[in-house]
Amino acid sequence: MTSDRLTLTDSPGGHWRRIDIVDETGSTNADLVARAAAGEDIDGVVLLAEHQTAGRGRHGRNWGAPAHTQLSMSVGIGVGEVPPDRWGLVPLLAGVAIVDAVAEVSGIQAGLKWPNDVLVDGCKLCGILAEVATPHSAIVLGLGLNATFTQHELPDPNATSLTILGWANPDRDELARAVLRELGGRVEHWRTARGVDERLLEDYRERSVTLGSRVRAELPGERELVGVAVGLGNDGQLRIEGADGTVTAVTAGDITHLRPLNDQ
Repeated sequence: MTSDRLTLTDSPGGHWRRIDIVDETGSTNADLVARAAAGEDIDGVVLLAEHQTAGRGRHGRNWGAPAHTQLSMSVGIGVGEVPPDRWGLVPLLAGVAIVDAVAEVSGIQAGLKWPNDVLVDGCKLCGILAEVATPHSAIVLGLGLNATFTQHELPDPNATSLTILGWANPDRDELARAVLRELGGRVEHWRTARGVDERLLEDYRERSVTLGSRVRAELPGERELVGVAVGLGNDGQLRIEGADGTVTAVTAGDITHLRPLNDQ
């Protein structure tokens, strides 16, 4: 089953000033990064694709979907006066915005696996990828939100969709508007606060399925860190307490995978 084509042609207001929709592209993130490199001001620009042929997640992992079954979207976010050490909060604020938007339009309650996955009952509903665009500092934030996948269409057995979760006919336009509305508000607050966003951190903690659990952080070079996820740093780092009581802070760029301790 597929949903109707996206028809979102006008901005929902607030932070977003332009919306582009394409039938097919390799990666909406790569497209916006390229547009920024060519000199375009991408702050407030939204790019949606009916189908991505080379969608990607962290560390270059592939993330695909049949046409019209996913909300595949990237947005440009000017960093304003936020210092670089607080840019790592962008994937976190995106996760909170997506969880809240999904709950608003569907009633489905999702949670956040640090740093960039939206889960329901342990299955992935949405992935998030943030990249820095140059030469003018901006962040390209991409998301792939599974809308109308049926069980046999899932790209991964550990994924899920709004249809599978009980929303019979997901409206991707309604979903996109809700995500942009929530995301725009979060971005504006983050920029106004110059990245010192205690409200965001508290909201993230409330929606987190990682904090308080035992985890294994797989690090480059076949290293690992095992312990309890005890908190977040002000820059979005995850704080993991080891068996000896030592607390180590890791950034999303530090780790290859983060898994529950009993997940092989």
